[in-house]
Amino acid sequence: MADHKALTALDPPRDCPLCPRLVEYRLAQREAVPDGFNAPVPTFWPVDAPQLLVVGLAPGVSGANRTGRPFTGDFAGEILYNALISHGFARGVFRARPDDGLELCGAAVTNAVRCVPPKNKPTGPEINTCRPFLAETISAVAGTRVILALGRIAHDTVLRTLGLKLSAYKFGHGAVHRPGSVIVADSYHPSRYNVNTRVLTPEMFDTVIANVRRLVDDGA
Repeated sequence: MADHKALTALDPPRDCPLCPRLVEYRLAQREAVPDGFNAPVPTFWPVDAPQLLVVGLAPGVSGANRTGRPFTGDFAGEILYNALISHGFARGVFRARPDDGLELCGAAVTNAVRCVPPKNKPTGPEINTCRPFLAETISAVAGTRVILALGRIAHDTVLRTLGLKLSAYKFGHGAVHRPGSVIVADSYHPSRYNVNTRVLTPEMFDTVIANVRRLVDDGA
């Protein structure tokens, strides 16, 4: 794997101009929360070569957009990182702060859209515009064995990035797709809404990560 300095070149620049609506919202957040990160959130890379790439939808306004690290500062991060720690994909203690010392081990975490969208809902054109950054990230981690998509939109974006037909690999919680050398696994997004409505429980999510661990250890 390339060094982390080189990997940062795969992320959008701090003042990425590509999506006007997201730029406007980002600038508004810089005024509202001047001590926040308020920029495209970079991929969180492991200390070693990633065998798992976790792909979420987009940064949350009070989470990653504020802290600058994917899934950090909001409810979903508690579910995600504690499961990754439990199954050896991370080490340390998740404190919902970018300086908590948490390290990823064999896993990288990113988002399909790198800038925070209003109401946590990026548009189709915004997803398409940001997709080249995901493509470069996937290309940079050629040894990745499993891509875990969190939610249907992330699933669809991963498939399109890989040049696959959506109709051939339908999203389903716990589903495992084998389109080629890389496995695509699915989970419901660990959002507060999904957990509060019991669409997803921490136990259900833990089962998905446990299965991903087996896929990685078995050589996918």
